[in-house]
Amino acid sequence: MEKFVINGGKPLIGEVTVSGAKNATVALIPAALLANDICVLENLPLIRDVYVLKEIIEQMGARVRMGGAGTMEIDSSGLDHPHIDNGQVKELRASYYLLGALIARFKEVSMAYPGGCDIGLRPIDQHIKGFRALGAEVEIEHGRISLKAKKLVGSDIFLDVVSVGATINLMIAATMAEGTTVLENVAKEPHVVDVANFLNSMGAEVKGAGTDVIRIKGVDRLHGSSYMVIPDQIEAGTYMIAAAAIPGGNVTVNNVIPKHLDSIAAKLIEMGVRVQFNGDFVRVISSDRPRNVDIKTLPYPGFPTDLQQPITSMLTVAKGTSMITESIWEGRFRHVDELKRMGADIKVEGRVAVVEGIKELSGARISATDLRAGAALVIAGLMAQGKTEIYNLFHIDRGYENIQGKLASLGVDIKRVKF
Repeated sequence: MEKFVINGGKPLIGEVTVSGAKNATVALIPAALLANDICVLENLPLIRDVYVLKEIIEQMGARVRMGGAGTMEIDSSGLDHPHIDNGQVKELRASYYLLGALIARFKEVSMAYPGGCDIGLRPIDQHIKGFRALGAEVEIEHGRISLKAKKLVGSDIFLDVVSVGATINLMIAATMAEGTTVLENVAKEPHVVDVANFLNSMGAEVKGAGTDVIRIKGVDRLHGSSYMVIPDQIEAGTYMIAAAAIPGGNVTVNNVIPKHLDSIAAKLIEMGVRVQFNGDFVRVISSDRPRNVDIKTLPYPGFPTDLQQPITSMLTVAKGTSMITESIWEGRFRHVDELKRMGADIKVEGRVAVVEGIKELSGARISATDLRAGAALVIAGLMAQGKTEIYNLFHIDRGYENIQGKLASLGVDIKRVKF
């Protein structure tokens, strides 16, 4: 077991480089299985979820080789069965992308119901609705989900709710369906576009990703490809918030796509923080306590739910009262109790949190309850006076590559300690 020990209160100064996008990577690895060929993915984040997916597809018969600088070579020509053991698929929500890839390639798949962070109800009903519309029979029994189809046929599918997971999964499945599939009311997040671009690099015909309607013309087969993953929008936003949270911060965040960060930059500027974009980097300069703001999480291009928890930490010391409305996941305020241990004044009613800014947080022993809550607690530890100990680091390891090393390079007193 390990914990972070942080001695906080120091402003962050220096440069940090963002890794590849976690939310794209966990879809790209399953998508690579569509080709009976070799795919090379570059700029992958070296995080727990990547290694878990690597082990899952290796158990299925794929040959995987990790190279330097986050490169993964996937040879799926030896993939010999579309049935996955229960164990590791329960460790990450994104294991459901294997359903789309394997039903497309093998016309059948069976696996345990996917797991992941406990941040509220996350049904996969829109995935199932779409698979059935494409011609698959779906059976859920004893904690397993099985799909089977004689063939997949293109269909018009309207998502009842905007779902990133369903959008990507059905896009993957439809690449090898007969005819044309039209997906409406889809998600527009950057990683949806990234997956579409990867599929097209393999010979798929996907158009409209990043808009409300995606059209996929099915093809008979897909071939191998080399592809570079986009930078991680959420990791970049996390470091931007960390830099802004402590007066005196001056941090350059490298390897970003500025357009992806518009919503977080706008809120930081509203809070009195200087944000300067230049090419593929952003500089964040903080000179004073942040001003209070109201935030509502929304699908892209709105404020991302994955950054709600980190920015909540920052708002605990803002001047005045802030209101946070979580419109995506109803269970995404579980970090609040941990922040209260540090002195935060937060009241939660349903999907709304009211944050009364205080002068400073105090160090405490706290535990991460999920991935982004873990990032929020790290930021709180950076802000707090005194020593903070953070437990349950496996949550943080799922989505942040070497977070302690990157923060240490910015002058943070942070150590990873075994206990």
